Amino acid sequence: MPSTLNSLRTLSDPTRARLMNLLQAEELSVAEIQEILGMGQSRISTHLAQLKRSGLVQDRRVGKNIYYSWTPAGPIKEPELRSLIRLAVGDMPEAASDRSGLKHVLSKRRNRTREYFNKLAGKFGRSYCPGRSWQGLAYLLLTLFPPVDVADLGAGEGTLSQLLAKRARKVIAVDISERMVEVGTQLAKEQGFTNLEYRLGDLEEPPIADSSIDLAVFSQALHHANSPSKAIAAARRVLRPGGRLVILDLLAHSFEQARDLYADLWLGFSEVQLLHLLEQAGFRESEVQIVSREPNSPYFQTVLATGVR
Repeated sequence: MPSTLNSLRTLSDPTRARLMNLLQAEELSVAEIQEILGMGQSRISTHLAQLKRSGLVQDRRVGKNIYYSWTPAGPIKEPELRSLIRLAVGDMPEAASDRSGLKHVLSKRRNRTREYFNKLAGKFGRSYCPGRSWQGLAYLLLTLFPPVDVADLGAGEGTLSQLLAKRARKVIAVDISERMVEVGTQLAKEQGFTNLEYRLGDLEEPPIADSSIDLAVFSQALHHANSPSKAIAAARRVLRPGGRLVILDLLAHSFEQARDLYADLWLGFSEVQLLHLLEQAGFRESEVQIVSREPNSPYFQTVLATGVR
């Protein structure tokens, strides 16, 4: 078994045994190993190269750094390899200092992360952070979405409907535009959604049976309704007892061009208006809050309102 014999020969060197002892606990960069062992980079790299040739370690490049770790399926089975390493370093006086050095290096890693977020505290939500997006957060929250029946009222092509359909039992997407319904239906078919149905209909008279829905949603749709009060009353009609209505819309604004640019019939709604509309329709446990503010003119704000039938 030349590979095993070659591995044993490689491990017979004290420095390589110490390296293997460190790497069984944690993936480490060459710079971190340098700090722990107090050796030059060239010497450490030479020993790591020998361990890699023997199939005992693997490397991974992250930017300018190379990290080393044990190879998952090396020439010696892991339980036996751990025993060999334990025996090899058991009587080495350097083993205790290696453990202390490893603890120190890992502590410095944690401190770097802690220092970064300490500096960011108080302005985290207002600063750029790679990978931190509302889209990503929306997908995270969708994993918590229960298997319920949903009505997306004023759905358009149904971007939200398609997201909800990934988790919901059934989604009915309603829109007044024949073309939107046609395009949405085709998209749902192409993406294989069998629980998503598009229906042509008005917000004030959605073609949905009474008391058949668990969650009704107006996502930037209520300001297109001729009568928001009738649309909300209709949403309550299709909800089952205990069902919830969610309204995501613009806060009241004075950007008159929205009527021509976006075919808006209403220039948003105040928080008090939405509360009144929900109460008037018979919803309980109503809540309204501003959830976002755009940084550029005309500085639209988004308001979220919810109520329970």
